[in-house]
Amino acid sequence: MKEATGELNMTVVIVIAVGVLTAFFYTILWPMIKSNFDHNASCAKAVCKCDSTCEKTGIAKCTYKDKKTGKKTETECPWKG
Repeated sequence: MKEATGELNMTVVIVIAVGVLTAFFYTILWPMIKSNFDHNASCAKAVCKCDSTCEKTGIAKCTYKDKKTGKKTETECPWKG
């Protein structure tokens, strides 16, 4: 009986650990991953213009139009030449 209680305690500990890790992923890591993906996707769709500072820094000022809202947004993206 004592062994069964120990196994149950380990099961509870593992279930709690998985819950904590899942909560950490969805509250901390996932928003960072999603915002990075959204930024990279918007840079792929953007129209960029390079000026004299662009070639030095490698960052271009770009504009893109959101298909859902129709709103134009300015952003900075890596210049790919």
